[in-house]
Amino acid sequence: MNKKIPFSPPDVGEEEIKAVTEVLRSGWITSGPKTAEFETKVAEYLQTGKALALNSDTAALELVLKAFNIKEGDEVITTPYTYTATASVSIHRGIKPTFVDVKKDSFLIDIDKIADAITPKTKAIYTVDIGGLPVDYDAVREVLKAKNREDIIFVSDSAHAFGAKYKGKRVGSQADFHAFSFHAVKNFTTAEGGALTFANNNFRGHEDLFKQFKLESLHGQSKDALSKMKAGAWKYDIVTDGFKCNLTDIGSAIGLVQLTRYEEMLKKRKAIFDLYSKYLAEKDWAILPSEGDGDTVTSYHLYLLRIKGFGEEQRNEVIENLAELDIATNVHYTPLPMFTLYKNLGYKIEDYPNTYAQYVNEISLPLYSLLTLEDAEYVVKELIKAVEQVRK
Repeated sequence: MNKKIPFSPPDVGEEEIKAVTEVLRSGWITSGPKTAEFETKVAEYLQTGKALALNSDTAALELVLKAFNIKEGDEVITTPYTYTATASVSIHRGIKPTFVDVKKDSFLIDIDKIADAITPKTKAIYTVDIGGLPVDYDAVREVLKAKNREDIIFVSDSAHAFGAKYKGKRVGSQADFHAFSFHAVKNFTTAEGGALTFANNNFRGHEDLFKQFKLESLHGQSKDALSKMKAGAWKYDIVTDGFKCNLTDIGSAIGLVQLTRYEEMLKKRKAIFDLYSKYLAEKDWAILPSEGDGDTVTSYHLYLLRIKGFGEEQRNEVIENLAELDIATNVHYTPLPMFTLYKNLGYKIEDYPNTYAQYVNEISLPLYSLLTLEDAEYVVKELIKAVEQVRK
């Protein structure tokens, strides 16, 4: 009988269950005191000015566009090598994203090509920290400075990068804004959830950007639910056409416990990452993912293996063969121009050759803090067998 190895189950235990139970019994389960505490603790952990807790990374990405009135007629630059959320938030606002290919043999946007994509209509750039490996944020800023376009808002989709480091500091304050995901498959979870972080609460002359974002995340309502529930405090105003994307105290309670455990969880992920690399470094067909380049340290969210010489069909055969052994693997990501939505918008994968080259032979191995080293060793040995069987 085969060992059953899932791809990425959440690491939640009795402490998280107890914390949720306490919130359920408290009588206050939506955004309230736990969420406020969680926002403070996340900002402290990331050493940044503010952290706004939300229901998703997607909401964080879209709130920036809303708050700065980036809309139809404007342009937003991003990468086609990402999950759809990074680009679809622009589409919601009537903007067709401008895609810049990834750098050759990299999963990260080609910073040297960003300059050529900037036009007078460019209002924002959304880079992506794929697998938890940070983009070179300073290099992006240098491009904007050289183009005399420091007015462009720089947003990092850091969905994967909670706990990653850039030049010795945790990711969360290097771009103008960072969006994080706390979805169930992420390193750090609140079940569903995310956060928007930023260092400057007065960015672009705003009096209190955190307060504005909070307003935008709660229907544009001038009082949050906790304030409204105080006796006699029912009256409120609607001051903007906001969203409804706040994080609950239930999710925040999970997150507060996860924060106390997170550094240990990261160590476990690194140990698995290193074990995979030890075995695969001996194989001339294995193109290993980067842990960082000295300035950057990954959060070990994904193990993005590429198999030299393989095409989609061979890669898919390996995935199927491992699935027969109850080993779940994945692909990160199908490039956006290959999906129906994006094809219908006129994108063609042929225009992004480096993106396609990264995708065509990529296979993501199970990487999570509940995976034992013994089971990780089993996974990598079976992977090697599966690849070498297909290569024959």
